[in-house]
Amino acid sequence: MGSVSSRLLGVLDAFTGAQRRLTLTEISRRTGLPMGTAHRLVGELVAWGALERDDRGRYQIGLRLWEVAALAPRGPGLREIALPFLEDLYEATHQHVQLAVLDGLDVVYVERISARGAVGVRSRVGGRWPAHTTGVGLVLLAHAPPPIQEDYLGTPLAGFTELTITDPAALRRVLAEVRRTGYAVSDRQVTMDAVSVAAPVRNVGGAVVAALSVVVGTDGPPPSALVPAVVTAARGISRSMFRYPEVP
Repeated sequence: MGSVSSRLLGVLDAFTGAQRRLTLTEISRRTGLPMGTAHRLVGELVAWGALERDDRGRYQIGLRLWEVAALAPRGPGLREIALPFLEDLYEATHQHVQLAVLDGLDVVYVERISARGAVGVRSRVGGRWPAHTTGVGLVLLAHAPPPIQEDYLGTPLAGFTELTITDPAALRRVLAEVRRTGYAVSDRQVTMDAVSVAAPVRNVGGAVVAALSVVVGTDGPPPSALVPAVVTAARGISRSMFRYPEVP
């Protein structure tokens, strides 16, 4: 059955971007917990504020978790530093602008400014995506420690379009090119109508801790036209990081 803490975390893990509201029965089924146990754990989480009930009696993530998450330096702390540069990049391009960090083998998006009428994107703030399929992910993988890169290259590479990189040798070459040029281009790897251009954000020690990207439609500006603005914005965030050494 696992420890009490692992079961509590399992209840929270039952919620996803596609399933943001769940009944007690659904929570029990998703976690494999008996109804009585699920009811008790959910009650504890509601009392603490980690879960809330909507007007139909379903459960959803509570505001207390957002308050706690706001203390995470790789989330809101990084976002606060980066936001002025994201806004400037958005004003310069009027395209989707995104900021992400690497967590395990996925990228997690910590901020996005969306353009009205721009190409549709499948990412969302707080959402995860396989790193090799995105511009921000290619940047973060390229600058990750070698053991992390080798672990990633040793896992099956999911494909979403006919252009998604699914060959480890090809991905290795792409990562080397990202390190050489200082930016990444993800060309129609998630959907066939979108391209992203990304650049690294570095902390005070020079390590890459995040990546910034612009996502455009295939009928929009060519990637080469976006590279200078994206790289400049990423460097601006990196310089600002020197004033906030508490952000890793």
